[in-house]
Amino acid sequence: MTEEPQIFRRRVFYIPGYDPFHPRRYRELYRKEGAEQARLSGYDLHLKPKSGKGSYGWRVDAQIEGRQVASEIDVLVWSDLVRSSMSNSIPATYWQLLRTAWAYIGSGALFRLMRLRKGPTIAALYPVVFLLAQLALALLAGGLAAWAVGRLTHWAAGIPVLLAVAVLVLRWFRAKDNKIFAWYLMHDYGYSAQGNGAYPPEMEARMFDFGKQIRQALDGGHDEVLVVGHSSGAHLGISILADLTREGLPADHPPLSFLSLGHVVPMISFLPGAARLRGDLAHLCQSDQIAWIDVTAPGDGCAFALCDPVSVSVEPPPGKRWPLVLSAAFTQTLSAEKWRALRRRYFRLHFQYLCAFDNLTGQPGEYDYFRVTAGPLTLAQRFAARAPSKSRIEQTLNRFRNVA
Repeated sequence: MTEEPQIFRRRVFYIPGYDPFHPRRYRELYRKEGAEQARLSGYDLHLKPKSGKGSYGWRVDAQIEGRQVASEIDVLVWSDLVRSSMSNSIPATYWQLLRTAWAYIGSGALFRLMRLRKGPTIAALYPVVFLLAQLALALLAGGLAAWAVGRLTHWAAGIPVLLAVAVLVLRWFRAKDNKIFAWYLMHDYGYSAQGNGAYPPEMEARMFDFGKQIRQALDGGHDEVLVVGHSSGAHLGISILADLTREGLPADHPPLSFLSLGHVVPMISFLPGAARLRGDLAHLCQSDQIAWIDVTAPGDGCAFALCDPVSVSVEPPPGKRWPLVLSAAFTQTLSAEKWRALRRRYFRLHFQYLCAFDNLTGQPGEYDYFRVTAGPLTLAQRFAARAPSKSRIEQTLNRFRNVA
């Protein structure tokens, strides 16, 4: 009698990008998009509440590729740090704008980033341009109001009117930012640039805690421990895993895998104070204790698409083996209809890596987020036959190459 194959058990740690919202949004995104991908691809995938205490998360039970899989997914939350970094003060935000612009322009990083990929560099300039335009409009409105008051009374009476109207207009712009994301993105880039690329102390402490959770999972009897870092979460994952592999992993540990999605690593690694991150990149790329797959897409204007995060940041060491740089190829993996609907929705496309693709062919090595996180193969096994993207960029364009 043939024995039934054992359930494949996986522990997933998801590191989000710079996001102030509750992590339940990632659970709901996984639930909705996972159900759609299962319908399209013909497999079974169901979410259940997480049992026990600890990080926010959920459980996934799936029947994929003829095998039953149980995945526990935890979100490594740092949204509280994000919220505390998002100043409610209008003057503080504009002061942050000046400091961030100087960090990138004064160091020369901005011009090298533009040589690398124009899309994410334009995305970085976007909040600067919009906030300055909003300030100009606010001052114009305030000036017109002040002129009208001055005509009726005395010119000096117009000064407080100018300030009051300008503040009201800027508050209105900030209240409508859920449509244009200028204030949000300014806080995002400002947080990364505040130490010229060095992690702030509160982030180092949180990363240490994340590392402890991942280290404990390696003793949990899983068939794979998978870390997923999206957007800004990618460089956090690099540093966390670099620390863990330097310390040494437990004997007989399950495969430790790292999936970086839509990374923005050069936005930090190209700054003069990012020696810690550059050192982590140089270390992790040589490690034989992990498998590291990096997925981006040229259609994602917010990511450094197909830029090898190691090679563009530091001189690749002789023993470099990671990451395997792959393209999610939105123009091929999304139907023409869906691509037309999404191609101008730049922020939505930045999350497409976590969503369903409606034009997958089912070929081995094809990127499917739900097969990766809830399928019966480790990350290394799933992409073992894949060659790196021919369009990847590996030229080291970073001016600052010192490592910690």
